[in-house]
Amino acid sequence: MNRIFLDVHALQTVPPSNLNRDDTGAPKSAVYGGVPRARVSSQAWKRATREYFRDEHLLDPSELGVRTKKVVELLAERITGLDPAIPEATALQLADRTIQAIGLKTEVPQRKTRGTKAAKGAAQPAATEEEKDPAPQSKYLVFLSARQLDGLARLAVGGAADPSALLSDKKSKDEAKQLADSRHSVDIALFGRMVADAADFNVDAAVQVAHAISVHRVENESDYYTAVDDENTDEETGAGMIGTVDFNSATLYRYAALGVHQLATTLGDGLREDEPRTDPVRRAVEAFVHGFTASLPTGKINTFGHHTLPDAVIVKLRTTRPVSFVSAFEEPVRGDQGGHVREASDRLAAYVPDIERAYGDQDSTLTWVLRVGPNTRKLADLGTEAESLPELITAVGQAVAEHLEKPA
Repeated sequence: MNRIFLDVHALQTVPPSNLNRDDTGAPKSAVYGGVPRARVSSQAWKRATREYFRDEHLLDPSELGVRTKKVVELLAERITGLDPAIPEATALQLADRTIQAIGLKTEVPQRKTRGTKAAKGAAQPAATEEEKDPAPQSKYLVFLSARQLDGLARLAVGGAADPSALLSDKKSKDEAKQLADSRHSVDIALFGRMVADAADFNVDAAVQVAHAISVHRVENESDYYTAVDDENTDEETGAGMIGTVDFNSATLYRYAALGVHQLATTLGDGLREDEPRTDPVRRAVEAFVHGFTASLPTGKINTFGHHTLPDAVIVKLRTTRPVSFVSAFEEPVRGDQGGHVREASDRLAAYVPDIERAYGDQDSTLTWVLRVGPNTRKLADLGTEAESLPELITAVGQAVAEHLEKPA
């Protein structure tokens, strides 16, 4: 299969906000070009993209996965759904054995007691009838697709007569491993799966997401706030509580690279019956372009309400290698014109043709631009201008499908 890469670049301005904070509660930052920049981690935007798939129904639930440590409970629910006659305790046992058969480690989490923490060595209160023993959990987050969970549930129900055989029978273990490592969901194919102690369970990610950084210098600020007790009398002055929250505002450069050929390899044949091989890849690409463009990390969003969308999006389909345009902002934008979007757009409009001339393959590269407002006008010359996000998504998806259909 020919190598096909999809690059997604975006300029997005966020007002005072704290989208992604560090261990001190401050917005994450980085030094680039010798000056501090605002930063939003790749993990934060990947999770926002995954949640956007589900919340906006960009993909059928059967094409998505779940990442959780509570995989035993999740599988047990599917087991009882297939055979309601199986008791809950038996379903949990079957699910636990099935997960272990894959090669994943599980453990029973320590019971959380109510009230004050008991002193070290003190006797713990006996569990009441209402307090059930905790269900086993995996020792790490496990990412499984809906189809994989359904297949494992059918395997577990078939072995309900002898749950121990799920671990002792080699055929059952091999089938469990095969079910867990085939028919991957779109989000697993895009973002990958890693299990340190079961390397054969890993899935290479088709997407690489850069940490978003501001195109200009940023210094964090702090908001001092107070809350008043509604029941205070006139004689009771002062605040009911006081606190501080750190924030910043920035025009961010965002970038992600999608290896379409890797995505196609991981997804394999059509995820649905009687569909061309290109269809699931096209749906996945369209969902990713949509989700990555429109999603937004929600850190402190109730405090700051930072609901913005990109001022400009540039999408490139190429057959050479991914290319980030972050170097256009190695020298920070100064904002001498009263803002950062215009100068950032002008920088990209000058930098992109220059680097494409030096390193690109213009004959095999397709470019689309979606932009808003006069500040981004110069970007229109970089490629085919889309009038709306749906138009951009459709054009990109169609071009990807056409590339996949070409002989290697």
